[in-house]
Amino acid sequence: MRSYVKSLLFGAVLFGVALGAGITQRATATEWQGRKLPNIPANFIFGYGSLINTASRNSSVTVPIPAIPVRVSAAFGYVRTWNDRSVSGFTALGLRKLSPAETGHTINGVLYPADGADMSSFDAREKGYVRVEVPISQIEAVGWQRLPEAGHVWTYIPALSVEHGGTGVPGQGLPAPDASFPILESYIDVVVEGGLEYGPDFAREILETTDGWSRFWLNDRELARRPWVHDPRSDTVDALLIGTPASAAELSSRAFPEMYGAKLRAGSSQ
Repeated sequence: MRSYVKSLLFGAVLFGVALGAGITQRATATEWQGRKLPNIPANFIFGYGSLINTASRNSSVTVPIPAIPVRVSAAFGYVRTWNDRSVSGFTALGLRKLSPAETGHTINGVLYPADGADMSSFDAREKGYVRVEVPISQIEAVGWQRLPEAGHVWTYIPALSVEHGGTGVPGQGLPAPDASFPILESYIDVVVEGGLEYGPDFAREILETTDGWSRFWLNDRELARRPWVHDPRSDTVDALLIGTPASAAELSSRAFPEMYGAKLRAGSSQ
């Protein structure tokens, strides 16, 4: 809880908005977190993976714009998991539809406006995913920042998961990490460090509400044996991975590139 308080104070500086006695839960259409927009936003994106990270997200927009931390209700019917295979050779985060026997849970992430060229840019970035609408009624703000009054909220779901009914569970022919498409530590770092922008509790929630963790886990950090040289938050990320049962269960399988390759050559990945 203390970390959420800190994130609220940080948000006030980031967005330049002071809390007021008359603030409502919905933002007016012509502004976004204290910033006037040239047009009324019609479309918003809910990001639950690398899009949580400000630097990563801003690489795909014409003009950087703040995002707010939010949580999507379990009623949306999806779970965050490792189920999207990049053509470059790794497995990224996606969503899959829950089976009737599963109990759902919330998905935390960020919400931000994206219209015109920005929406086209995100569509191109999320190649292999399809846009699915999230009802605004199923979204809650994590902090004090206000939600949009109107418009459409979209999120990206792996196309193959949608085509196959969204089951996306191992054994049903849908993507999961394997020897050729491992989970990458560099990708995890981007996601978790994005969550840390809103506090350690928010980052931990990302890990706790992600399934599909795998022993096919490649530690591809830059200077991986001394990651703090290039990434001062690597120790914090590792502490969260160790402290979260879902990720900790597979963390011992994380291997440096040379060790990962040796295991493959020895056939231990089978």
